[in-house]
Amino acid sequence: MKPYYKVWIALGFISIAFHIYLIFSGLVPNLISRPLHLALILPWIFLYNNETKLQLLINVFIVIIGMISCLYIAIFSNQLMDQYGFLENKFQLIISLILILIVLDAARRSVGWPLPIVSFVALLYGVFGEHIPGEFGHPGLPLNSFFGTLIIAEGGLWGPLTGVSVSIVSIFVIFGSFLNSGEAGSGFMNIATAFAGKLKGGAAKVSVISSALFGSISGSASANVASTGMVTLPAMIKLNYPKRLAASVEAVASSGGQIMPPLMGAGAFVMVELTGVPYDKIIIAALLPAILFFFAVWVGINFYCKIYNLKPMKKDNLPDIRTVIITSLFFLIPFSILLSLMFSGFTPQYSASISILAAFILLFFNIKNIFNFQLGTSRFFEACVASGRQISLIGSIIICASIIIGVLSMTGLGVKLTSLIISLSDNNIWPALILTGIACLLLGMEVPTTAAYVICVSVAGPALVDMGLELLQVHLFVFWFALLSTITPPVCGTVFIASGMVSENWLKVSLTSMSLGIGLYFIPLAMIANEAIIKINADFISSLVAFVKIATSLVMLSYAFISNNLIIYKIMAFCLGMFVMFL
Repeated sequence: MKPYYKVWIALGFISIAFHIYLIFSGLVPNLISRPLHLALILPWIFLYNNETKLQLLINVFIVIIGMISCLYIAIFSNQLMDQYGFLENKFQLIISLILILIVLDAARRSVGWPLPIVSFVALLYGVFGEHIPGEFGHPGLPLNSFFGTLIIAEGGLWGPLTGVSVSIVSIFVIFGSFLNSGEAGSGFMNIATAFAGKLKGGAAKVSVISSALFGSISGSASANVASTGMVTLPAMIKLNYPKRLAASVEAVASSGGQIMPPLMGAGAFVMVELTGVPYDKIIIAALLPAILFFFAVWVGINFYCKIYNLKPMKKDNLPDIRTVIITSLFFLIPFSILLSLMFSGFTPQYSASISILAAFILLFFNIKNIFNFQLGTSRFFEACVASGRQISLIGSIIICASIIIGVLSMTGLGVKLTSLIISLSDNNIWPALILTGIACLLLGMEVPTTAAYVICVSVAGPALVDMGLELLQVHLFVFWFALLSTITPPVCGTVFIASGMVSENWLKVSLTSMSLGIGLYFIPLAMIANEAIIKINADFISSLVAFVKIATSLVMLSYAFISNNLIIYKIMAFCLGMFVMFL
């Protein structure tokens, strides 16, 4: 058991109670709710993992200083708002520097060096950019105004992105934690196994379905691999799947969870904030492309079945119908409540909070539908800890990325980079899209998907919109390309995890993943060439035609990249697939 486990349970419970309270409390000023959100994050980032007493003492000091700084912002929020983003004394400057350094370090501890480095470079640009000659310099910003806007106003740490983390992402993280702590987690696997286990390559297809279901709730590719992979990978290895293929299937399928509605990681919620498009319209627009992705993976598995003669799962490993029905209810009931409330006009956060209540009640029932207070209590404690950890991870990423967005806004650098993209592409859409896709891929190798999406869309989004693309179309395109880093070397998070779980060379797994996940590379382009695919509400027939058209092309592309037929046939399939997709 984790040292001080009861303390972590208590902290997790406080975090859950705080974020749910915000939903039902009415309007809480942003300079109160968002600093308190960061204050609740800090213990998880700095204290949850400590190897030595010295580390613990140092980190305790950091947490205390950080929490005091956050409380200062929250307690004196009224006075600070009257300053309009201008620091009035050295004490406030010190508070600002402390919070910035702590946020950078929190991101480093959560996801490594790249994101805080990018944020630090942005800060340097804000401070010294006036000395850069030419159009990429800026007129200069007084330090009191620059850091004040970042810290005591809503232009940096407490900006709209942090608001998304506070009010929406955290609630859905709590919802997912409650589901996964109960029987719902096994429900995902059971329904997937019952549906696909008897098919050729059944174990691989179970991974695809379970990852789509799990990802639709968790939205975390890494968590997806770690959870569903614990079941699917041993099953595939036992059926003599090549380790390279088994790990690839799990890595690719888990990556798709981030584009599967309703959660799409934090992407859907951030998209709401950045586009102003209602949440329900975003998830409807993203649905058919997400289905196409999993379809492409499914087709790819079929081609690998022929190469490796992969067998269905044995009957002994298939769950009985009763078990499938019972366990599936544990996630279908809360999930149905969530969707029915959202599509009835309630806000996503309110809908999720009611669904959390349903998931909480279900924690106290075992697979035999027998009430068990001790089991439910244990699961509730587990959900508290899981919620606290996941909220802190996502929150630290988003708050750190908010620094970059704040600097882009204050200095006008975002507009300048947009102009550069337009000029380099000679005002042509496809070259601009290619440049944006490359930028997303490069940045996605360095920072998490959501952060890469936010940064790239802030820079390139306005340029693409000016060229005639629709706003939502642009955002979905960028989000998909930001996701590519999960399977593309040299930085491919899901591949690293999956390859480690089966003890296989990660580069081999990555190359196989790229062929299996070919949809991730081409569907964003298809969404531009066939815009009807994201307009299912406006024109269902055209959306359906576009769906069939893209699906057909993906079959051909999978054949071209996976089959072991003659190279001439593979080239012909590739050319025909591209023709069908872009016709």
